[in-house]
Amino acid sequence: MTQKLTETILRVVERAPQWVRRDLDSKDAIARIRAEESLAAMIADALGKRTADD
Repeated sequence: MTQKLTETILRVVERAPQWVRRDLDSKDAIARIRAEESLAAMIADALGKRTADD
């Protein structure tokens, strides 16, 4: 199960839009928080879909 979880998260991170990647490294706290929240939502969505498929 851990391997499948890791693979799911990795796929999401690999597909993350460029603005998310850029903003995760931003010195602007608001931009960084927005990117973190967006990435978390993308991961949660992928995990939810994976769970529904299992």
